[in-house]
Amino acid sequence: MYFVAAVLLVLSGLFYAAGHNQIGSLGTTMCQHGGMFCDSPFLVLVGAALAAAWGKFVSIR
Repeated sequence: MYFVAAVLLVLSGLFYAAGHNQIGSLGTTMCQHGGMFCDSPFLVLVGAALAAAWGKFVSIR
């Protein structure tokens, strides 16, 4: 689950950069397919936080 949280954290940063036109043509393509996430990358960040919390909750140590 920590891997999923890390991937979502990276995606949140990419969607933020794409929404602010900082990564060129890749950002344009990302915003065509995931426009909602370019408008509010905070949603992906919340998903990352929930995945990390779930990973902490179910980890056995």
